[in-house]
Amino acid sequence: MLIAAAGTPAELAAMVDRRAAGLPLEHVLGWAEFRGLRIAVDAGVFRPRPRTELLVREAAALARRTAGPADRPRGVVVDLCCGSGAVGAALAAALHRVELHAVDVDPAAVRCARRNLAAVGAQVYEGDLYEPLPARLRGRVDVLVANAPYVPTDAIGLLPAEARVHEARVALDGGADGLDIVRRVSAAAPLWLAPGGSVLVETSDRQAAVTVEAFAHAGLVPRVARSEDMDATVVIGARPALRGGAGG
Repeated sequence: MLIAAAGTPAELAAMVDRRAAGLPLEHVLGWAEFRGLRIAVDAGVFRPRPRTELLVREAAALARRTAGPADRPRGVVVDLCCGSGAVGAALAAALHRVELHAVDVDPAAVRCARRNLAAVGAQVYEGDLYEPLPARLRGRVDVLVANAPYVPTDAIGLLPAEARVHEARVALDGGADGLDIVRRVSAAAPLWLAPGGSVLVETSDRQAAVTVEAFAHAGLVPRVARSEDMDATVVIGARPALRGGAGG
C-alpha cells in the first residue's frame, strides 16, 4: 500500500520511516478503507475500525424501514461523535434518501468529516453532542448513531500505542466505566428522535447490559446486536411510536 501511494523513492522512504516509527498506516496514507469507501483520515483523528461496520449495518436497516414511500421527505440521520465522518459517509452510500447531520467536539475531526461528507451534502457541526444541532431537528430524527468513546479511563494506558499515542484522547476516553458519553447520548435521545426512531451506540460486550439499563431509564426500548466475526456489539434503543387517539 505504501509503494502504491508513494510518488517517488524518497517519498516512499519517508512513509516507511513514519510507519516504522509507529504512526498508524491510515495516518501515513491519509485515508482508511471503510465499507468499501476511501475515508480521509488526518493525523490525530480517530481511524474507523472494521467492527464499526456492524453499527452501520444495523443503522441502515432501521433507516430503510422508516424510509416510507418515494414521495416522503428524506429520512433524517444524525451521527454524533462522528470522527472522520466514516459512519455518516457509509450510511449515505447505503441509503438513497437521507438528510445527514454530523457532530464532533474535536476541531481536527470536524475538518476531516467536512471533507468526507461534502459530496453527500451533509451538515457537520463542531460542538458537544447535541448542543450544536439546529433546534428544528428535535423530534424529527429517524436514526441517531453514536460511535462514542467507551474505553474506561484507567484502561487507556492498555491500548495499543497506535491508539493511545496517535489518536485524540477525547475520541477514546469514556470516563470511569467507559459509559459517561453513552449515558449522555441516551438520556437526551428521546428529545431528538421522531416517534419510532432509534438511537444506536457501539460498545463492548461487557458494557452492553449497563448500556441497556441506561437506554431503558431514558424511556427507550432497548435491544442488543452482536457479531462474533467482527467482535462488535451495538445497543439499540427505540423511541416508542405514538399511539392513535380514540378516533384513530
